[in-house]
Amino acid sequence: MEKNTPKKKVSRRGFLKVAAGAAAALGFPFVKRSSAQTPIVLKMQSTWPAKDIFHEDFIDWAKKVEEMSGGRLKIDLLVAGAVVPAFELIEAVSRGTLDGGHGVAAYWFGRNRAVSLFGTGPCFGLDADGMLAWIHYGGGQELYNELIQQVLKMNVISFFHGPMPTQPLGWFKTEIKKPEDLKDLRYRTVGLSASLFMEMGAAVKILPGGEIIPAMERGVLDAAEFNNTSSDKLLGFPDVRKICMVQSYHQAGEHFEIMFNKTKFEGLPKDIQNIIKYACMAQSADFTWKLYKRNTEDMIEMEQKRGVKFIPTPKSVLQAQMKAWEKIVEKESKENPFFAKVIKSQKEFAVHAADWRRKIMVPMDIAYEFWFKKPAPAAPAKK
Repeated sequence: MEKNTPKKKVSRRGFLKVAAGAAAALGFPFVKRSSAQTPIVLKMQSTWPAKDIFHEDFIDWAKKVEEMSGGRLKIDLLVAGAVVPAFELIEAVSRGTLDGGHGVAAYWFGRNRAVSLFGTGPCFGLDADGMLAWIHYGGGQELYNELIQQVLKMNVISFFHGPMPTQPLGWFKTEIKKPEDLKDLRYRTVGLSASLFMEMGAAVKILPGGEIIPAMERGVLDAAEFNNTSSDKLLGFPDVRKICMVQSYHQAGEHFEIMFNKTKFEGLPKDIQNIIKYACMAQSADFTWKLYKRNTEDMIEMEQKRGVKFIPTPKSVLQAQMKAWEKIVEKESKENPFFAKVIKSQKEFAVHAADWRRKIMVPMDIAYEFWFKKPAPAAPAKK
């Protein structure tokens, strides 16, 4: 019988060393725990004022990517104008002055009018959710990449998210009762919507969001549209106008764009690239749910405490918009082959997708009227 030998105490360091050797011998990688990584920091600017719900959307997205990356990615998030004016953001991102930004495609339409089709183009029966379906599954993303990177030669890659509610016709001194009431009004909008309202006789001025209310206060503008109930309230529309004409076809399918310097983005680790992409999708849902609550609360507050009247746009005005869109599409398609290419893709998607939606989705007015005994707001009579 062998003598009992005392057991040798093995230290943690010694155990790890032996385990590492054994793992290597067996062909298994042994991962050494490293100190905390220095986070990747992206410097990004929005096109919105600090208090706008759209800038809040940017903040919410940034929080998601930071949490999903476990702190490996940080966003140095700046407000509109911090580095460049809102309408110059895409150029700053392309040059690398900024790593990225948050805005809407309509802000770059002066570089090629086809850009406006990615959010502020004609309505073919799809809302903003439907337009995002086209972006993700109908070829829209590929067309935008081609337009920005090959036609405009921008070193930019973009992701779309955040469907916006149908945007109001705008804020006016008096109710709009017929198409002729828009004639000669000094009116603010952006993107191809500018062509639409010019076709309808308005004197259009294109301004960033933060400049609208000062222009109305100075009398430079008679009327304007921006976007949604909460944004309009925060910008100060109820202080300068009390008539908000709701429902319009000028921007019925807009959504946000988060852009990056393409070289910078492609240099990121693959998992970080995917986190950025999928955080955009998650933010689409989160933003939609938040707007249900916030837009509702702000509409009630403006009606009950600020004296604002929300009036549906007459059908005659909506029909006039469609006729104006038809002329614009025909003209722009003849002058710009890429514009025609995008319109063709959108129509091919919408002719079936919009038909599916109108056949399958039940009207909500009937249920609302039954339970709450309140009829749907009637639009002014056609004139």
